[in-house]
Amino acid sequence: MTAIPEPASGSRLPFGVHSEVGKLRRVMIHRPDLELKRLTPGNHDDLLFDDVLWVRRARQQHDAFADLLRDRGVEVLYLETLLAEALEVPAGRKWVLDRAVTPFTVGAGMSDEIRDYLDRVSSVVLADHLIGGLTVREAAELLRGHGVATDGTIARGSLVVSAMAEDDFILRPLPNSYFTRDPSAWLYGGVVVNPMYWPARRLEALNVEAIYRFHPEFSGAGFDFWYSREQEGDSFGRASSEGGDIMPIGNRTVAIGMSERTTGQMIEKIALALFAKGAADRVIAAGMSRDRAHMHLDTVFTFLDRDCVTMFPKVVNAITAYSVRPADKEGELDVRRETSFLGAIQDALKLKEIRVIGTGGDAWQSEREQWDDGNNVVALEPGVVVAYERNEFTNAQLRKAGIEVISLDGSEIGKGRGGGHCMTCPLVRDPA
Repeated sequence: MTAIPEPASGSRLPFGVHSEVGKLRRVMIHRPDLELKRLTPGNHDDLLFDDVLWVRRARQQHDAFADLLRDRGVEVLYLETLLAEALEVPAGRKWVLDRAVTPFTVGAGMSDEIRDYLDRVSSVVLADHLIGGLTVREAAELLRGHGVATDGTIARGSLVVSAMAEDDFILRPLPNSYFTRDPSAWLYGGVVVNPMYWPARRLEALNVEAIYRFHPEFSGAGFDFWYSREQEGDSFGRASSEGGDIMPIGNRTVAIGMSERTTGQMIEKIALALFAKGAADRVIAAGMSRDRAHMHLDTVFTFLDRDCVTMFPKVVNAITAYSVRPADKEGELDVRRETSFLGAIQDALKLKEIRVIGTGGDAWQSEREQWDDGNNVVALEPGVVVAYERNEFTNAQLRKAGIEVISLDGSEIGKGRGGGHCMTCPLVRDPA
């Protein structure tokens, strides 16, 4: 495969992710903060969590994760910092607020007042609200502070807000933001900004797109958008996708889980965009069963090395795989069913053999470790991965196979059902 040339002195490598295991150069992560403090037993189901988190400990564990990335030479960028810097650009702030604060999100009776307040605050405070949310009580205090008359709770002109309790959210918190893999997916020289499946997560993609379009380091970088809200607009169709399903495995191929959260419609859209620019020749669609325990492909399958993967056999062996290629006629697709998913991966990467390391332990332990993200590891370079330390059986199997496993305490951050792969959005990664 062709290596990416080293940048000239003082310049940076171009944005692009060219494999799942090549040297990881730059990554975007999000440090848990206010949005997780607003997760409660009463709302965690709506916000797609199975439990509430001890936020201080989750933050400590996430900081340890960031440190080990840096120790291995990875440049770590923080989503909230990037978002605040993008909001310093007047056009960026307007673009976000035009989409996040509308009569359809906060109600017609309050949209002007909320918009007026958010137009005035600092970019750091605005980024806090866009990720951490805004309650009725906070809005009332802030509006009174800006001279907007209220009846002691909120402006009388809003039916939406009048029907809410003081601690209800006008802008919802986004506690899944620390799973930066999902709102966008970098594929070779471009990015997909995902139309996410659950309403609780859709504004995450808005925040990320604002970074890519308006942050000074991204806005002039010359990468492609394979799909974005700005290009496509809002759709009432059934297309959705999330980054945990999308893997640029190398050799001009992308593997995409057709799962609970990524539809065939979006896989076709992504494939057509890649093929139109000559960025890829093949998309392997992995038809999966739908279950909370394996909502994305990367919860049951990730790469460890150029020729080695870890997987949860119970799910992966049941995948129905399809290879999608460009058809002879421009704009059409050639779709063919494969004998097996692993066989298609092996063929696409031109491997004589693909080494497979299953989830460790007996049937019960294997299922427990899959639930605890034993297969959701992130490679820092070929043969070096980060994994949660609690998955002892799986980690032992990886080490026995010659994989260097850097273990991480994920007792709190793992409660959101995501490991190192979920918590990273690679921005620059070498071919393998």
